[in-house]
Amino acid sequence: MYKAIIFDVDGTILDTEKAVLHSLQTVLADEGVNYELDELRFVLGITGAAAVEQLNILDQERVLDKWIEREASFIDEVEVFEGIHQVLHAIPESGVVTSKNALEMDKGFYPFDIHHHFQAIVCASDTENHKPHPDPLLKGMELLGREPNEVLYVGDSIYDMKCAHAAGAHFGLALWGAKTTKGFENAELIFEKPEDILAYVSK
Repeated sequence: MYKAIIFDVDGTILDTEKAVLHSLQTVLADEGVNYELDELRFVLGITGAAAVEQLNILDQERVLDKWIEREASFIDEVEVFEGIHQVLHAIPESGVVTSKNALEMDKGFYPFDIHHHFQAIVCASDTENHKPHPDPLLKGMELLGREPNEVLYVGDSIYDMKCAHAAGAHFGLALWGAKTTKGFENAELIFEKPEDILAYVSK
């Protein structure tokens, strides 16, 4: 049993994959660079800044700002995963640790009006180091006043799992977002649907 559940956002709470990839694809096309969506999947789970850096394009800051704005225009493609609302209502103590920065949170998280469920929210603007580094999750634990053995971090990417283990916490795979268990052999728990998490929550 875990005393606190900490969630990733993209691919775990919010189904943002289409919005993230489509918006980036169109921004890059504006820059004269064409990618297939599958070629851009590597950006899922890391900060936008890290993603843009790996794309080796000029004027990265301008492109990142443009991407954030464009992604906000795709918000109609974003949904809260089925079952998440019910789970958040039932969990007594929870937090968020995400690779979204403060601007991305303002445009792509807070409009869904679920932030009141969380006692701690850590975004990429809150720590110098980002996932898979442990600092964001350690910050979340600090805000909750919890030790690593009391916390389960639920996410959908390898970066999430590495972050959890580096911080000394257990990792639960959100299979509804990850869509595969390949590469997650070291996950302590695998959840097929959000409701499965409740069996591991201390009441």
